[in-house]
Amino acid sequence: MRPKRKVLLVIMDGVGCSDKSFGNAFKLAHTENFDYLKSQGLYTTLKAHGPFVGLPSDKDIGNSEVGHNTIGAGKIYPQGASLVKSAIEKGSLYQSTVWKMLIEKLKSKKSTLHFLGLLSDGNVHSHEKHLHDMSKQAAKEGIKKIRYHLLLDGRDVAPQSAEIYVQRLESVIDELKQNSCDAQIASGGGRMQITMDRYEADWKMVEKGWQTHVLGQGAKYYDIKKAIKEYRKNHPHSTDQDLPPFVVHDKSGPIGCIKDDDAVVLFNFRGDRAIEISKAFTQKKFTHFDRHFVPKVFFAGMMEYDGDTHTPENFLVLPPPIKGTLSEYFVSLGVRQFACSETQKFGHVTYFWNGNKSGYIDPSLEEYCEIPSDLISFDQKPKMKAAEITQLTTERLEEGSSDFYRINFPNGDMVGHTGNLEASVEAMNTVDHMLGKLKNICEKTNTILIVTSDHGNCEEMFFGKEEDYPNWRTDKEKRPPTKTSHTLSSVPFIIYDPQDSTWKIRKKESETFSLGNIANTILDLMGIKTKDSFLPSMITKTK
Repeated sequence: MRPKRKVLLVIMDGVGCSDKSFGNAFKLAHTENFDYLKSQGLYTTLKAHGPFVGLPSDKDIGNSEVGHNTIGAGKIYPQGASLVKSAIEKGSLYQSTVWKMLIEKLKSKKSTLHFLGLLSDGNVHSHEKHLHDMSKQAAKEGIKKIRYHLLLDGRDVAPQSAEIYVQRLESVIDELKQNSCDAQIASGGGRMQITMDRYEADWKMVEKGWQTHVLGQGAKYYDIKKAIKEYRKNHPHSTDQDLPPFVVHDKSGPIGCIKDDDAVVLFNFRGDRAIEISKAFTQKKFTHFDRHFVPKVFFAGMMEYDGDTHTPENFLVLPPPIKGTLSEYFVSLGVRQFACSETQKFGHVTYFWNGNKSGYIDPSLEEYCEIPSDLISFDQKPKMKAAEITQLTTERLEEGSSDFYRINFPNGDMVGHTGNLEASVEAMNTVDHMLGKLKNICEKTNTILIVTSDHGNCEEMFFGKEEDYPNWRTDKEKRPPTKTSHTLSSVPFIIYDPQDSTWKIRKKESETFSLGNIANTILDLMGIKTKDSFLPSMITKTK
């Protein structure tokens, strides 16, 4: 079928709503195009955190993965953090076939259990409590040797907070040792230096992780705290995510190289930054880098990170069963779709949008366009690939090649994560400039323009209170601590229709709109029958 109207959905990644100027890159930017669309179109705000996107509590910040899952699914599914928390609390994780196989193999070979993952309580990629609980359970079931390969955060949590999480883990390690379990931290590094690449943007990161965790190659330290302390001394303003890789040694050498008959548990629950290292451990025909030595290990992920390629084969917790997505509905109706972003967020408008499934649903009806991201710190080039995304989208709109178009500008999120306020302001200037170009082409092609976000980030880049830092705008040396994590902010939602002004936002008492309400709203705008299984549309006709 041909829908009555075409829609372009623009996701300004990492842009939340806040009236404060203090550390607010979006508020400090020139946003005349956004302001025009907001004043001339329909405007509301959406919840994008906690239970509104399937996370356990109202204190859990949203993220791009659960955000795009929720938008594309049209409803709220329990997400990784919720599923793992429940599986541990109910004990179902330890009753799973994979956990039992893992324990049995380790005990029969008297070999080592290695835990690999992000050490923090950010609850975006992982949670330290999951690691603590699994460690205690493994020791309880008779595992005598555990090694930890830790990726430091500084992104979903405070920029320089690694010592807190190391201390908590060391308290657990002390408890394990009292139960005759030899547990030690073996290697580590910052999450943006090793192991946690995504979308195959930089396999060198994964290679460095392999060399560090598996082969025991890297800077030598006798204690993780010394590695962190030396880094702090030499780079006082850098964040934990940039810590170079290190390997813990004793007098005999590395204490935790991964060997034949060992087991490895990747305790991250989020998929995007877990897939590549999983492939390095599990793929026989692996060509991305020379692994030199591939130990025969039992490898298990916390979850299945890719439902299409079934990566990894062994996992501890079933992923959310996302079915009947907006894309699937469109395909069933013959509606043509276009999806585009640069590498850093390409998977979000495809893989996550489609319910954690890679590849096309129907290539005859879908076009996916990835623009390669630059391999640099994004504050060095805050414009990123926004112009290229806009140009390609403009061309497709002029051609009329699709009915529904979705794009993601990563700038607010990726530049916001660097903690560089000035660069983030420039990033937002760029995105707003692109909104102006897209507004013009939507008017020319009679396309409805929707502008929204998936979570907050760049609108809240400082900790502390403004009154304590009166000169924060001009004196960079006297600024508050930098906040690089996502936020709990609501996100903007704008509908700009060049032709039809008879829509209005439907608002009921006690009703809260979230990202899950977007799908049926899009269907309403396109003149397509809405789905009962989706959350309700946010709009209605005024006449």
